[in-house]
Amino acid sequence: MKTILKSVLLLFLLAFSLQSCEDQDDVESPADLQINDFIWKGLNQFYLWQPDVPNLADDRFSTQNDLNSFLRGYSDPEDLFQNLLYKPISKFPKGQAVDRFSWIVEDYSVLEQELQGTSKNDGVDYRLSYKPNSTTELVGFVRYILPNSYASAKNIKRGDLFTGVNGTQLTVSNYQSLLNADSYTLNMATYDGSTIKTNGVTVPLVKTTLDENPVFINKVIVSGSHKIGYLMYNGFYSNYDAQLNSAFASLKGEGITDLVLDLRYNGGGSINTAARLASMITGQFKDKIFAKEKWNPKVNEFYENEDPESLNVRFVDKIDGAAINSLNLNKIYIITTDGTASASELVINGLVPYISVIQIGETTVGKNVGSVTLYDSPTFGKANRNLNHKYAMQPLVLKIVNANDFGEYTDGLKPTYEQLEYITNMGVLGDASEPLLNLAISKITGSAAKRIQQDRKEALQTFTNVKAMNGIRNQMYLEKAPEGLLKSLK
Repeated sequence: MKTILKSVLLLFLLAFSLQSCEDQDDVESPADLQINDFIWKGLNQFYLWQPDVPNLADDRFSTQNDLNSFLRGYSDPEDLFQNLLYKPISKFPKGQAVDRFSWIVEDYSVLEQELQGTSKNDGVDYRLSYKPNSTTELVGFVRYILPNSYASAKNIKRGDLFTGVNGTQLTVSNYQSLLNADSYTLNMATYDGSTIKTNGVTVPLVKTTLDENPVFINKVIVSGSHKIGYLMYNGFYSNYDAQLNSAFASLKGEGITDLVLDLRYNGGGSINTAARLASMITGQFKDKIFAKEKWNPKVNEFYENEDPESLNVRFVDKIDGAAINSLNLNKIYIITTDGTASASELVINGLVPYISVIQIGETTVGKNVGSVTLYDSPTFGKANRNLNHKYAMQPLVLKIVNANDFGEYTDGLKPTYEQLEYITNMGVLGDASEPLLNLAISKITGSAAKRIQQDRKEALQTFTNVKAMNGIRNQMYLEKAPEGLLKSLK
């Protein structure tokens, strides 16, 4: 019902906002400009920083013909898209970029699959770091291997290092072309704490279509009087919400006293799933505000005047009619690294006004903005899509804050207790001796943690990781654009 009301209200808003343009010009966009026309109109209406981009101004073009003339200056839709973003990462170095996460794809079917955990994948989840004393050469280390993947049957495991692909050293300029191939061979390496050397071992890999269940580990660790639930969750994919709920049913049935939620490699996903996860952790805050959406001024103002509830994301007690298995916790321990992003950060920030959140590990990415999939259709939804192409956009459309209106964490959420992840001491995920989990357990039980030297040089400087490279899998997004958003300009 909320989505329907939201859609109707926006339809009226947009009908009024577009009437003047329709009165002045009844010329449709020609066939060769359909993609560019879709890009401009979608960003003009919904892009978060629309007021900051002069070429997206509502009065920038007085007629469709004027807009067409502008669009003809771009033969590549990707170039137009990037040029209409506000200080995008593609044009501004790190530290100066504002929009680091807007995305466009040529095939929306691939986008849809990726957002639900289905991808062309060899099963190796890895991080890339700079080699010691280098600003160009890279070394990769394996974070985990996906079950039932091509890599799961190969001689490769968590903590393994690689420096090359097909005999070529990985660098900041070639890593994408080498690692994005459908098949390749990794050149493995060793590290003695100061020098990384190839060791002659090679691992051939092939990418296949793979479904990733984000519930990676779910277990109970008994330590003294504590029954500690440990859940490693690697992606907010809504089609796995039932499995997530089942995991919490298991933990609840075990009578756990504490929970460690491991989001160290979780790049994010669905806002709706984030609210559901927060509701599973708690349960005592049904219908209270978990987060608030802040859109661009023209969309946000309309919502505030006509339907302010549409801007609120609330704690819930059901998933598609099924009861949520809630733990009713007042404290949670969450493991993070510099690969923890978007919806993961939303869970942390959204819980802070209500319960004690103890963050273990590293500072997070700092993604406090969300996107939505826009299609080339009269409403920008899936219905009646233009059949002449399969382009879709995933632009940033909203900023998100918690119930206390805090959302300023673009530099990341800092841990309560810092513990870096070292390639020389990765440990086994889910094992009580694994360094980050061990630190969390020590804070729960009051016991002494296994001492790990905090040597940032040994931890190696992060360059990127496989989910950030993909882009699509490092998002915080609405499940779908509200229906009936926009009718075509004439």
